[in-house]
Amino acid sequence: MRLGINLGYWGAGMDGDNLAVAQEADRLGYDVCWAAEAYGSDVPTVLAWVAAQTESIDVGSAIMQIPARQPAMTAMTAATLDSLSGGRFRLGLGVSGPQVSEGWYGVKFDKPLARTREYVEIVRKAMSRERLSYDGAHWTLPLPDGPGKPIKLTVHPQREHIPLYIAAIGPKNLEQTGEIADGALLIFPSADHLEETAVKHLRAGREKAGKTMDGFDVCPTLPLAVGNDVNGLADMFRPYTALYVGGMGSRKQNFYNQLAQRMGYENEAAEIQDAYLSGDKSGAAAAVPHQLIDQTTLLGPVERIAERMQAYAAAGVTTLTLAPAGFTLDERLAALRAGTDALERSGLAA
Repeated sequence: MRLGINLGYWGAGMDGDNLAVAQEADRLGYDVCWAAEAYGSDVPTVLAWVAAQTESIDVGSAIMQIPARQPAMTAMTAATLDSLSGGRFRLGLGVSGPQVSEGWYGVKFDKPLARTREYVEIVRKAMSRERLSYDGAHWTLPLPDGPGKPIKLTVHPQREHIPLYIAAIGPKNLEQTGEIADGALLIFPSADHLEETAVKHLRAGREKAGKTMDGFDVCPTLPLAVGNDVNGLADMFRPYTALYVGGMGSRKQNFYNQLAQRMGYENEAAEIQDAYLSGDKSGAAAAVPHQLIDQTTLLGPVERIAERMQAYAAAGVTTLTLAPAGFTLDERLAALRAGTDALERSGLAA
C-alpha cells in the first residue's frame, strides 16, 4: 500500500505551510499529493505551484470539477500539467454537488452519471491526440452546421496514458467509476464497511468492463492525528464530520449523509443534519458519534495507526491518502512523519 497526502483547499490561511507539507512528503517518499477545489482556489494552479517546487511526488486533482470546465479544456490542462511536471500528474474528476454546480457554475445538476461518462470519453479521446469528434446526449463536437472541424491536441503529454480518477460515493457512481476510470477517490471510508459501501461496487464495474481490480487504485482520504488521547483527537474532527454529514448538499441530496446511513448511522445522520440545517452547528458536532469519527480517521499513537493501516489494506485500499492535522506546521509535519513510521511498522511499505 502506498501513501499520499491531501492538502485540501488553498487560500485557507495555511498556504505556506501546505507547500512545506508537500515538500516534506516528497522528501519522505509519499506517492502523490492531492489538492482540492470548490468555489475558491482552482486546483490546476495549486498543482502547478507544488509541482514546480517538488522533485518526485505525483500531483493530483481531487478533484477538478466537471461543471467548471468543458472536457476539452480539462484535457488541455491535464496534458499541460503532465508535461510541466515531468509526467507526475494524475487527473481526478467529480461532478461536485447541486449547490455548487447550479449556484456557482450555472450548470444543471442532472444526469450526473451520463454526463460523467461522456466527459471521461471526450477527455480520454482528446488526451490521446485523436482528432476530436463526439456525438453524445450532452456534448456534440464539432457543433453541427457550423465552421467547427475536428482538431487535435497540440501539446504532447509526458506519458501516453495519464491516470484518471473519479470521486465517487453512491453505489451507481462507484460501479461506473470501476468501469471507466483508473482509480476511485473516496471520502469517509471505514475499513469495517469498505467492502460493502465501495469495493464491491467498484469490482462490479471492473467486471462489467472485463477487468479485475488489479491495477485499479482505491484511494481514500483520511484525516490523521497522532497522540495518546484518542477521544481528544476525535473531538478535533467533530466540526469537519458534522459539516459533511449535516451540511454538504441539501436535505434530499447529501451524499455523505447517505453514506453514513449505509454505515449504520441512520438515526445519528438524521440528527446531525437536522441540527446543522437549523443553524445549530455546535449541536450537530456534538451529535456526531465518536465511533463514526474513529472509523473514518486515523487517530492515536503510531502503533494504533499502523494497525488501522493494515485493516485498510486488507479491505482493498491501494493508496491511503492522509490529511495530516495539527495547529502548527511542526505538528502537521510530525503527523506526516508518523504516517511513514506507521506504514513501516504495518509491514505494508513497498
